[in-house]
Amino acid sequence: MPSSSRSRSRGLTAKRALVYAGAAVVALVVAVLVARLLRTLPAVQDFIAEYPGHSPLPDGAPVGIPAWLAWQHFFNAFFLVMLVRTGLIIRSKARPPAFWTRDNSRWPRTKGAPRRLGISVWLHLVVDGFWVLNGVVYVVLLFATGQWVRVVPTSWEVVPNSISVVLQYLSLDWPVENSWVSYNDAQVLAYFAIVFVASPLAIVTGLRLSPVWPMQGGWTKVVPERFARALHYPVMLFFLLFTAVHVVLVLATGALRNLNHMYAARESDDWVGFAVFAVSLAVMAGAWVLAKPLLLAPVAERFGQVRRMPPAPAAPARSATRG
Repeated sequence: MPSSSRSRSRGLTAKRALVYAGAAVVALVVAVLVARLLRTLPAVQDFIAEYPGHSPLPDGAPVGIPAWLAWQHFFNAFFLVMLVRTGLIIRSKARPPAFWTRDNSRWPRTKGAPRRLGISVWLHLVVDGFWVLNGVVYVVLLFATGQWVRVVPTSWEVVPNSISVVLQYLSLDWPVENSWVSYNDAQVLAYFAIVFVASPLAIVTGLRLSPVWPMQGGWTKVVPERFARALHYPVMLFFLLFTAVHVVLVLATGALRNLNHMYAARESDDWVGFAVFAVSLAVMAGAWVLAKPLLLAPVAERFGQVRRMPPAPAAPARSATRG
């Protein structure tokens, strides 16, 4: 694509993003006004009193957040940031600066010849593999330690309680929180959707679009490519939306205490969790900057053959004068 076309495309994308951001702000302001109006109605007040936002946990539910969950939170955030970074590189459809081919003399060997991948696709698949591995460890520990009861709905009361929580948040008269003991029901539904709905969808659609999926045979009909392509990007946007709302609420509803829960696995209002959070942000920012295909080409060469492509020829300069 010529540089002028790329610049025009970036400009249109930036304008579209500004329009979407403005529309989101307007929609949020309207939602807040409507929620505050609704909370003046006696019926709504009775509803919130009956469903304050927390369903009772089963007997024997664990209290507190273990250290492994704090570490899992960091790794999950790190890999998600890298997936977004590499996914945006792929979605830009820029010409790959290099291509990677797996060394078929090493394990795992395949009968057919290895397929050549753009170095950006290779990086995305590597990060995806680590993210999936981290998710498997998380789910295993979640059920092995009983922490699953904190993120899996166990009563239908979670539905009206979630509506109540959303209404309380939007009206800016927020519910009382103690995430060390339990999450509110809106959090429960959100975490359940992320762990058990959005994550499997991201994995399946990502596999379908990757070179790992068989090109021939019945597997091609199990998940149609068009369906996977149409769903994979919106799932990423859902992750981004969840992350944005999650971060805002963490910082707005007692930042020090929440960060201690999430990053230091401790019930305290000191600055330990904030310090760990700040370090994690620095690590993720550094990884974002360093996640450039050519910088990681030496790593890719340890697992296969990397062929660097010559730079694209520069577009000829237009004459300043006309004859």
